[in-house]
Amino acid sequence: MDDLEKAILLVYEPGAADLALRAQAMAFCDRAKADPSALLRLCLDRLNRSPFVPVHFWCLQALHDAILLCYPSIPPADLPLLRSALLSLASDRPLPPAYPPFLRNKLAQALAALIRLEYPSLWPDPFLRTLPCLPSADPASVDMFARLLVALDDDLLSHDYPRSPEESADATRVKDAMRLQCVPQIARHWFDAASFYRSSNPSLATAALDTMRRYVTWIDIALIANEAFVPLLFDLILAPSSTEQLRAAAGGCVLAIAQKRMDPRQKVALLRTLPVNRVFSDPELVLKVPDLVTGYAAEALECYKKLGSAEIDGSSPLELLEEVLSSVFYVMQESEEVELGNVVDFLSDYVTTMKSPSQKQAMYLGRILQVIREQICYDPAYRSNLDIPDKIGREEEDQMAEHRKELLMLFCSVCRVAPDVTQLFIQTLLISALSSSEASVEEVEATLTLFYRLGETVNEEAVRTGSGSLHELVDMLLSSRFPCHSHRMVALIYLETVTRFMKFVQDNPQYVPHVLSVFLDERGIHHPNLNVSRRASYLFMRAVKLLKAKFVPYLDMILQGLQDIVAQFTSSDWSSKDLKCPGSEDGSQTFEAIGLLIGMEDVPLEKQSEYLAAFLNPLCEKLSGLLLDAKAQGLEESSAKVLTIQQVIMALNALSKVDSMNDLLQIAVQPLELCLSRLVELSFKLMHTLDVVLEILISFPNIKTLRNKITSFIHRMVDILGASIFPSLPVALKALLVESEPKDMVDFLVLVNQLICKFGTTIEAILVEIFPVIASRLIAILPKDAFPSGPGCNTEEVRELQELQKTLYTFLHVMANHDLSSVFIAPNCMGYLDAMMQLLLLTACSHKDILLRKLCVQIFVKLVRDWCTNCNGDDKVPGFRSFVIEKFATDCCLYSVLDKSFEFRDANTLVLFGEIVLAQKVMYEKLGNDFIIHFVSQGLQAAHCPRELAEQYYQKLLLLLLPHITSFELSNVLQQANDAKALRSFYQLLIENLRQQQNGSLVFR
Repeated sequence: MDDLEKAILLVYEPGAADLALRAQAMAFCDRAKADPSALLRLCLDRLNRSPFVPVHFWCLQALHDAILLCYPSIPPADLPLLRSALLSLASDRPLPPAYPPFLRNKLAQALAALIRLEYPSLWPDPFLRTLPCLPSADPASVDMFARLLVALDDDLLSHDYPRSPEESADATRVKDAMRLQCVPQIARHWFDAASFYRSSNPSLATAALDTMRRYVTWIDIALIANEAFVPLLFDLILAPSSTEQLRAAAGGCVLAIAQKRMDPRQKVALLRTLPVNRVFSDPELVLKVPDLVTGYAAEALECYKKLGSAEIDGSSPLELLEEVLSSVFYVMQESEEVELGNVVDFLSDYVTTMKSPSQKQAMYLGRILQVIREQICYDPAYRSNLDIPDKIGREEEDQMAEHRKELLMLFCSVCRVAPDVTQLFIQTLLISALSSSEASVEEVEATLTLFYRLGETVNEEAVRTGSGSLHELVDMLLSSRFPCHSHRMVALIYLETVTRFMKFVQDNPQYVPHVLSVFLDERGIHHPNLNVSRRASYLFMRAVKLLKAKFVPYLDMILQGLQDIVAQFTSSDWSSKDLKCPGSEDGSQTFEAIGLLIGMEDVPLEKQSEYLAAFLNPLCEKLSGLLLDAKAQGLEESSAKVLTIQQVIMALNALSKVDSMNDLLQIAVQPLELCLSRLVELSFKLMHTLDVVLEILISFPNIKTLRNKITSFIHRMVDILGASIFPSLPVALKALLVESEPKDMVDFLVLVNQLICKFGTTIEAILVEIFPVIASRLIAILPKDAFPSGPGCNTEEVRELQELQKTLYTFLHVMANHDLSSVFIAPNCMGYLDAMMQLLLLTACSHKDILLRKLCVQIFVKLVRDWCTNCNGDDKVPGFRSFVIEKFATDCCLYSVLDKSFEFRDANTLVLFGEIVLAQKVMYEKLGNDFIIHFVSQGLQAAHCPRELAEQYYQKLLLLLLPHITSFELSNVLQQANDAKALRSFYQLLIENLRQQQNGSLVFR
């Protein structure tokens, strides 16, 4: 063993040496590759003399790399030696069979690389030299020849891999030369190898046929599809003695023949020459060559799509297709090896060819439906895992959802093509499931899934009228009780299907009792499985929204059936894993449904108040008890008590979504003495509940999950209780401000905005009290300058601050436009006025969000109107006039517009520009010459505006304010509108003119 061999062994046996020694060995091997000529002789020598497989592999790999990467560097005098040596290893003295296959594969790759570069001009006969001559040839050379053709196909000829233009050109050159020189001889070799070795060495026969399959796409089809080869291939498929691999290889060749690209008429004639009926007539054999069945069917279908049913030499594409369809269905049902996606694609393609299905086609569609139903059934082994879903069950559910996608799309296609066939199929399945006590969970779930999907393909009118068999189907659905209804999967899909066809009940009110039974008995809300019960709660709420008018006559029955739900809801341990459900389906939707029903106009007010009290009282009492217990024992955010309080508040919130709740609680002014006392009692109950909720907030302000739910509850109470909530507002708002983070402040400001929009100036005193806290908090939180941008700046914290900033300006805008600007200048708020004005000015001038800039400009306009009462300087807010003239007018109305980032082609920017022009009009109205003199002298002149343009600007602005002498008020309005438009257009031209100048000392941002 010399140094090179030692180094190679160290490289390929990393555990035999430390890293340093192995690195030295790799470097030594790399140095040996430096001289291509020396490397060639070195490798050929070691291939002949060395007994080590790693050495042989390194040598072949080195030769392969040299051919691929260094071919121009190989001396021309050495190329004959390289060719002869590789040919010798491939045919004359092939590698022994005992050597690992990867050595022969590597030799084949090296030969293929050299053929690509030299064949046929420099090396005219590599195929003829390596082509074995049977029966005298060595099996090793037959194997080597097959590997050579496979390597050449993988590395160059096949279109299954992306190729560069150079590779494509080389592949074309090699194919053309092979067609002229040796393809017929190679085809004869394949026939001889398959015939000679089918019994004595099936693996060699398989290798020859696998190689042939690859080459059928581009060689003359007559060399393969002939009276000699086709019978041999089918004999290999049909022979009981054929190995599975040999049969599959023969089937692959037949499929390659069928898939050969050609004119569809020629294809039909070719397909007719293939005796596939000999295969399709044997069910066991069909399962052994599933790819042949589905591939042949796809080719027949393509011919049918292009040629229709026209006969060609006594055969029609439709006949060929129908001959194979039964085998396709059988393969899809029974074979575990077939690629399901390919079969589904074929069947989908087949269904789309149908316009008005014939009786025979309807039969095939029925077979397709049956196959779909069998394919979408769950494995019974997972039944318990799916009932109470564990990790295995959830994985199985996810996998089945993915598995079903294309199958259900195929089902929907059948529904659209043949709705009557589909409806009859589902009706048969339903009857079978209901009549048999042995119907399995999996079969019933699959049937209901198909029924549900049927609803996707039926238009709304058809559902309402129950066209076709839908009337009978929905009738069966609503009245059915399956033996396996207790299983989660069956119960869920049953409820979803009932909901899908709810519009049928809308036009057929006689089925309302059936629907109510579905949702209220053990099939729905009272189902023992919590997942089903909560989903039923949500779906029942949806049903109520659609059918509440038809549910009113059954209101007593409904509420009586749901009474126990309140007790169950308030007594549940919400920290239990069993009660945790994904999403928002927590059972509170039942209370929303109750509220919607109670609030119907057809329900008398006295009854409404009675019903509400019956459901409110248990929730209120539960909440009071939880508060007392929490005060005594404390409360932690992750505790069961917090979760229970949270759920009760959500239930109260949902229940309060009664359409007429506001009317209910404000009819004391009406002469309804019979129900007045109950309504007052109900109002007091809600006020007491609100007090309890607020006490929870005050006692435990740090529990964020409770804070969010309480804020939502206050929103609802504002709508319901109206002005009655005033006494509770100061306490509520102050409590919500305790230790509030940016996200909390957003929710808080949204609530205050609601209060302002609902009550207007009547909450001025409350705002004056809380505004200093809001202002100080926001001034401390929000950055004085723009938010950072760039990589790593879009963090959750920055996004929360940006959202808070938007909400702040909305809040200030709402205040200003609801005549509450006096709050800003209240004695205890004045200290924050300057900071707020600076923040508004900065945003109005330079914020990236154009809509926010517009809000800020509008706020300034409203404040100018409110605080600047005349042109004599007698204003409500000392210093505000000068701030507006010296800062807002020039910085926002001029300099920010001069900035080239102010893009007039943007629609939102044009809206902002209109607000800026309006601001100038208002400033001239309220501030008079003080504004115009400063704006022209300190603003326009500083921007080097020509005197004539400044004079025109002044005239346009003046014209806008002069009263127009006209006898018609409408004409006056139109004239003013035209003047405003003229000022806007002129000011835009002025700005664009100043931008073009860009001279003087003014530097535009």
